[in-house]
Amino acid sequence: MNRSLPEPLRRYYATPSLLERDACGVGFVADLHGRRSHRILRQAIEAVKNCTHRGACSADGKSGDGAGVLTQIPRRLLMRHLRESAREALGRPEDLAVAMLFLPQAEAAATFCRNTMRDTLVRAGFTPLATREVPVDREQLGEFARRTCPRIEQLLVARPSEMPDDECERALYHARRCAERAALQRGIADFYVPSCSARTVVYKGLMVAPQLDRFFLDLADPEYETAIAVFHQRYSTNTFPTWFLAQPFRFLAHNGEINTLQGNVNWMAAREPELQSPLWLRRLKDLFPIIQKGGSDSAMLDNVLELLVNSGRGLLHAMMMLVPEAYQQSDDLDEEIRACFEYHATIMEPWDGPAFIAFSDGLTAAATLDRNGLRPARYWVARDGTVIVGSEAGLVRIPQRDIVAKGRLGPGQMIAVDTERQALLTNETIKREIARRQPYRAWISTHMIRPHEIGVPEAASGAVDWSGEELVRRQKCFGYGSEDLDRILTPMLLESKEPVGAMGDDTPLAVLSEKPQLLYRYFKQRFAQVTNPPIDPLRERLVMSLNTAVGPRACLLDEVDDAARLIKFQSPILTTAEFGWLRRAAALDPRFAHREIDCTFPVAEGPEGLATAVERICQEAEAAVDAGCSL
Repeated sequence: MNRSLPEPLRRYYATPSLLERDACGVGFVADLHGRRSHRILRQAIEAVKNCTHRGACSADGKSGDGAGVLTQIPRRLLMRHLRESAREALGRPEDLAVAMLFLPQAEAAATFCRNTMRDTLVRAGFTPLATREVPVDREQLGEFARRTCPRIEQLLVARPSEMPDDECERALYHARRCAERAALQRGIADFYVPSCSARTVVYKGLMVAPQLDRFFLDLADPEYETAIAVFHQRYSTNTFPTWFLAQPFRFLAHNGEINTLQGNVNWMAAREPELQSPLWLRRLKDLFPIIQKGGSDSAMLDNVLELLVNSGRGLLHAMMMLVPEAYQQSDDLDEEIRACFEYHATIMEPWDGPAFIAFSDGLTAAATLDRNGLRPARYWVARDGTVIVGSEAGLVRIPQRDIVAKGRLGPGQMIAVDTERQALLTNETIKREIARRQPYRAWISTHMIRPHEIGVPEAASGAVDWSGEELVRRQKCFGYGSEDLDRILTPMLLESKEPVGAMGDDTPLAVLSEKPQLLYRYFKQRFAQVTNPPIDPLRERLVMSLNTAVGPRACLLDEVDDAARLIKFQSPILTTAEFGWLRRAAALDPRFAHREIDCTFPVAEGPEGLATAVERICQEAEAAVDAGCSL
């Protein structure tokens, strides 16, 4: 430590927790025994206010990137409103469901959206009880937030008493998506439903955390009681701050960035035509597109989590699928848990990137870290059963004598409070329970084909030995120049060294260059602006793998043994021997039927010939898939 620094700075740099300033502030407060109280909400608001420094605000000093809380429905508060407004009586508070609405500022558009939401809920079997204008104090907002503030209302409805809890949540999800689609078809883009549930409600907005309970007057009401409260203070990095993109979303609050976002979005769009579930039947198409346009990476992750949970998977199970830990190279991981992760990797690609996620379905509150552990996450358990998880130490004032356990989440780890079981679930407990739901290990060992384990040679005998003019011709054909050979390939292949070049690169982008380019130079890595992803499978082998599976993928909403019937290579780059074996794989299983497509075109035809060839290749590939080919 530099002794020349002033004492306050020496203390700052000597305290690791003070250095944890990784973007958004997020976490949850929950009562282990499921007891609803106003205290839990107050502690969550205290925590999010203590994360204010993690957020950002505009030049007016008040319009923040966003802050909010996700809680259980405050039944006592809303039942009081129903009594005072002399609305239709509700027999059981448990039958109350709430749609929180951000309506357009224009009266006509607001009326259409309000009526559409009510009508879709009525068609789903719900009984409207009241439309409640959420009490707010707009003077607490900054100028920009006040100018863009939507009309904020709650639609209170009663569910049919015979409707099971999970089916109720499914019906509310479906009704919300139908209403959102209707608004978009009408050309209304500023209609948003922060939550629509019989379990949870979301209060959020374009503000900094200290304004939260001053703007939403409900949050200061002692009759607002909950056993779970997820909180979030946003620091916007990849999208512009708006009321809609403030967090929490309907299930989660997220600190971090999804590096793999474009691939995740493309995969979800590609699998939509194949989605099917007995829980949805024909209603499933009403949910498309699953990932809604205009959302942030966190919002899109929430879209997929919402689908999985409402399609029958448990909350913790779904999050394990979406944000798995690094399981392939972990020597001390239980084999059943490893097989569970490997199975789910066949139907869902990871949403990967630095992430600390707090999430809840109103019954369970949980938190997880990404496989690299690149965001801080601390937890405390109090003697009275209060569990606090957050981005920093000291978010809530609790005497040290009342703390019975504390710690921090490690890479890929998860912690949860199950209010129904009244249990604190550790990472090992969560993953063992989920891994034992199905015989994943047997499914993987029975169906997955690993060429390196069944004797497929890494190199083919009688390989072509090019030399002299033929070698130079081939190198020119594939775009290799003398610099590639001298500066990159020779040090790597002959001297086992890393290629070393200049600090800068003044060559033009491949698409703008007048010189021939290698195919891979037309592609650039897309990564988050805050934290780069691991890209080295040698030095970062614990968290980065080149293993590549090929074959037809099973439906995301199913859980069947046949999903593990894939071919898994150790690298996406196949040797001549591996490629030859793959061409014969159809003889092993008709699921691996393949079609070979000619990817060349006459050079004399120039760019026009290339465009024609690309179109032909796409058409032949589509025809092959329609004919049942998977490779």
